[in-house]
Amino acid sequence: MDDLISLLVQVLIAMACAFAANILVPRQVPGKLLGLVLIGLIGVFVGQWVADYLLQQYSFSLPWLTWSFQGVPLVPSIIGSTIVLYIVTAFLSWGRYGNR
Repeated sequence: MDDLISLLVQVLIAMACAFAANILVPRQVPGKLLGLVLIGLIGVFVGQWVADYLLQQYSFSLPWLTWSFQGVPLVPSIIGSTIVLYIVTAFLSWGRYGNR
């Protein structure tokens, strides 16, 4: 039961990160709620990967890279979600304009 609650909390954090990304990059999220969850989950993965890389490779000791809630790093997840949202919406808009 704890694993299910932990997963639900992580999904909610991912949604919040994707929502924050949507505020930073005001674009229409494809897929509405499901798109928000997917962008958030992928953004959490990307943000955590980049933060781990920076901490290991360059020995950055910035405290905001390690702020987390329920094991999800907050600031890197928001940055990762912003990057994912921008890339996804850019590819979708290029596809729409390319078919004209």
